[in-house]
Amino acid sequence: MRIATAIIDSQFLSYLIGYTEFRRRFTAVFISDMSSGPYDQRDGVSEIHINPPKRLRTDENEVATLPRGTEEERGAVDVSIIMPVYNASCWLDECLQGILQQDFTGSMELSVFDDASTDDSKKVIEGWRERLESRGISVVISGHNSSQPRGVGYAKNKAIAQSCGKYLCFQDADDIMLPQRVRLQYVASLLHLNCLIGCRVQRLPEGSTERYTRWINTISQDQLITQVYTSHGPTVVMPTWFCSRNWYFKVGPFDEGGKGVPEDLLFFYQSLRQEGSLYRVDQCLLVYRYHERATTHSVKEETIWKLRVDFLQERVLNQWQSFTIWNAGKQGRKLYRCLSPTNQRKVKAFCDVDENKIQKGFYTYEESKEIPKPKIPVLHYKDASAPFIICVKLDMTEGVLEENLNSLQLNEGTDYYHFN
Repeated sequence: MRIATAIIDSQFLSYLIGYTEFRRRFTAVFISDMSSGPYDQRDGVSEIHINPPKRLRTDENEVATLPRGTEEERGAVDVSIIMPVYNASCWLDECLQGILQQDFTGSMELSVFDDASTDDSKKVIEGWRERLESRGISVVISGHNSSQPRGVGYAKNKAIAQSCGKYLCFQDADDIMLPQRVRLQYVASLLHLNCLIGCRVQRLPEGSTERYTRWINTISQDQLITQVYTSHGPTVVMPTWFCSRNWYFKVGPFDEGGKGVPEDLLFFYQSLRQEGSLYRVDQCLLVYRYHERATTHSVKEETIWKLRVDFLQERVLNQWQSFTIWNAGKQGRKLYRCLSPTNQRKVKAFCDVDENKIQKGFYTYEESKEIPKPKIPVLHYKDASAPFIICVKLDMTEGVLEENLNSLQLNEGTDYYHFN
């Protein structure tokens, strides 16, 4: 695969160098830029094998509007706000006003990549340039004029490539950052190295995705790690991410497969594979907008399901000798069927609270080609043994599930993991 390097000069982009060369040159440039700073190479940058391999695109028909002065004259800034844009004109005034009102006293830039918008998004952003620059926030705007957008992952990579910040603050064009966001996440990033920093959010419209929003804001620091396998996705949600540029190079780039690809989840998993940590600033720093045009709606549930199952097996099940699936119903059986044959053989039982399911005594895997077909016992949860994979939806049993788990004196992350 080939990807353009986006080291900005007066002519903006060099084209079509190999991906390995992309990593080598960007790493060298950044370490050089950081060598005189107080935080040089704080996260460590090295060539790594990306697993899984990322889909990357080539460049054509790209245009750019740069801030005044060359890259050398601009120099590195403390924080680059990374904003991919696609047909976001109706939200941009609120979004850019939030950026303008940041109380961070360090240096900032806004790096925008327009992914072939057909509305006047670029015009709106250009209209804010003077106000942002008068506040000391430099502005870099680029994009492409192809007939189709190339996806959020591509746009994020391009916005990062043309930026020069030591730290990256990811901002969706339809969200609104509150005034303390950059300052508080920057401070957190200095204390938590090799880390994806998040924050609490306010959902707009109020009351939309109530369970999901409560989960984002209330899970504990430990659960940021233990609940990475649930259907909610990244425990530190992408619109709140803040990290060092070094960590992006260690983990990234984002997958550029385009529409239907959960580039945030893939990056999140890869960050954990690289032994990255997670941290949430426990203040609301972002207004997180919900609407039907959000790109998350383009990702199929089955795509997410497969990625989750594979990651659960990689990180947990492959290390266990045996385990119990908590839920003998539809979701528990689906998980069992999707496991590798090796991990299927590790399932010693299903457990449940439903007497009708328990009275059946066992679940027969009818689709199996084995003879005889596998039969897995179905037990009452009090008769089952840890460790468990919990396939019951969080926050949907009025506290009954949590009470049952507590009654067994189990520890999350050791004795059980939530999957649903």
